[in-house]
Amino acid sequence: MLAALPAGLAVASGGLIGLVLGLIGGGGSILAVPLLVYAVGMASPHAAIGTAAVAVAVNAAASLGLHARRGKIRWPCAIVFSLAGIAGALVGAALGKAIDGQKLLAAFGLLMVLVGAMMLRPKPAAGHPSPWLSRQTAAHLLPRLAGLGAGVGLLSGVFGIGGGFLIVPGLMLAARMPLAEAASASLIAVTAFGLASASSYAWSGLVDWPIAGLLMAGGAAGAIAGTRLNTLLSQRKDVLGRVFAGFIIAAGLYVGGRGMATLLA
Repeated sequence: MLAALPAGLAVASGGLIGLVLGLIGGGGSILAVPLLVYAVGMASPHAAIGTAAVAVAVNAAASLGLHARRGKIRWPCAIVFSLAGIAGALVGAALGKAIDGQKLLAAFGLLMVLVGAMMLRPKPAAGHPSPWLSRQTAAHLLPRLAGLGAGVGLLSGVFGIGGGFLIVPGLMLAARMPLAEAASASLIAVTAFGLASASSYAWSGLVDWPIAGLLMAGGAAGAIAGTRLNTLLSQRKDVLGRVFAGFIIAAGLYVGGRGMATLLA
């Protein structure tokens, strides 16, 4: 059984991730691995990545259920993107498990800095309504959807993250989706990539299931609180996003610095 302190920290970490997701609408999953390593105290970065992938997949699936009821998801485009990404995620997970844990943390820190910088950029303008994958459009869209999907899936598999910060612009670029449609469709890919990564890490015994369960429980409570705060603070959402982006950059520098310091010690 987990000791009371690590268990409480796992629930609190999940709560923070869910709070960010509900409040800002994305970015929370990037915190999962650093929280599991430095707050919960998981000794293996690889086990932290595998455990985070499970939580990311389940949380995305729950959100997908809510979005699917509204009927705003462009399923054909999202499915093609996701199928290509699953292959990339499986390759990425195999690569991630083969990389030294501290090197992986150092690279993860760099990724966090890049994610924070991307979050500080102005939101892209809404595109034209996206075409469905009919016979006339398939030849035009399939190469871009498959290529971008595989690339994003690869990163998702290596680091155990949802990758929504790359999936959304990828779908907008490949299928000319408006931002709102891309955000909904991205949940299919996040769920698929997370399941593929989690399966690979679980097969290697690199998932701590009790901690994953606590992380998800905390995430559900945090998401409810974050959604309510989102309504109350809707006028300040952009400011909150910028503050969180700054926090992600600072955390990335810390994680990367710790990883490099361990390697050089």
